[in-house]
Amino acid sequence: MQSVGTAKEREIAIIVGIVRPGQERSVIDENLDELELLADTAGAVVVERVVQDRHRLDPAFMLGRGKVEELAKMTKYLDADLIIFDDDLSPAQAKNIESLCGNKILDRSGLILDIFARNARTREARTQVELAQLNYLLPRLTRQWTHLSRQVGGIGVRGPGETQLEVDRRLVRRRIGVLERELEKIATQRANRRKNRSHVFKAALVGYTNVGKSTILNTLTNAQVLVEDRLFATLDSTIRGFELSDHRRILLIDTVGFIRKLPHHLIASFKSTLEEAVNADLLLHVIDITSHNLREQMDTVDSVLEELKINDKPILKVFNKIDALEDKSVLTELRASEQPCVFISAERGIFMNEFREKIRALVTAQVRQMTVTLPMHATKALSQLHDLADITSIEYQDSTVIIRLKASIDNADRISRLVVLNAEG
Repeated sequence: MQSVGTAKEREIAIIVGIVRPGQERSVIDENLDELELLADTAGAVVVERVVQDRHRLDPAFMLGRGKVEELAKMTKYLDADLIIFDDDLSPAQAKNIESLCGNKILDRSGLILDIFARNARTREARTQVELAQLNYLLPRLTRQWTHLSRQVGGIGVRGPGETQLEVDRRLVRRRIGVLERELEKIATQRANRRKNRSHVFKAALVGYTNVGKSTILNTLTNAQVLVEDRLFATLDSTIRGFELSDHRRILLIDTVGFIRKLPHHLIASFKSTLEEAVNADLLLHVIDITSHNLREQMDTVDSVLEELKINDKPILKVFNKIDALEDKSVLTELRASEQPCVFISAERGIFMNEFREKIRALVTAQVRQMTVTLPMHATKALSQLHDLADITSIEYQDSTVIIRLKASIDNADRISRLVVLNAEG
């Protein structure tokens, strides 16, 4: 925790966590450590953290009115600009806490959205972020529009105030509809691009945020993807070609990082980006081996993969940053429990050749070499084969065409059905 005197160039923040029945204090402390990193990424300095044990959450103030009043005094004493809660606040809770404290109030979801908004670079990322922000904002409109506080109405604040609020809500809903249609167009364009490369083997880098996925992509493919020691430095999926030792070319895909308590509406908004991982043939689960929360981070990624329904794909666990590992006995333990796996340092290029060979072996295991025969007149089916497989040779014999090809296991099944449908007789 930094002193107040060194923090005034940036916004000063207090972070708040809650220990519920059955939870260990150490887990909450780890969550707050991560929340502090998120605050730093967003441009704030955390000067104090508050943790309260509660049997149940207060529906009006989350912490209870008395604790919030203490929090209000603390913000004045520390000259804090904002208070960040690790748990998501309801609109009413946020409004009540803000009224008592007189400070900006954020929860984890709002903070993550702010970071996403800062880091969005492409049209797709900006559209996704705006959609997620509006979905987050819509139920909170009552505390966002200060001009309403000057309106006077009857019971339930009827009259001009309600009319203005309904106009605001309609505008937000209309904008959400525009953004959803925009994302549908982007998703269609992305699907068409994927179709053009459907025959190429694809490996997707997935993992917790800030574990080194972009560094791995840069090291393997000589890409120039932004690399920063910050959470969510990369939002857009990046695709680069990558040649294996047997001269086979595959596509390597870098995806947005995951995090604990990742808001569901963020996963929904970034669905088109995450579809690159959904359509991959192999997942490279990158893990920061130096993290004190290694197991929890692995579990978080596994749960998101399960939510995306891709946890049954072949997965290679890539333990990165081994050059910074102090306790080397961890390597033996993980090597025994987490196969298939590989241990590397992407930044220093350690064991990258072993990593490439591991990828090559898994690609080989996932690729089938096939020879199929089609009738000469099945030109449409032949065109479909070019989309589904890597054609190595075509031989014309009498009224048939003999095609030798390489295809992924999924595409091999599609090819077999295609051949049956186009068989003569």
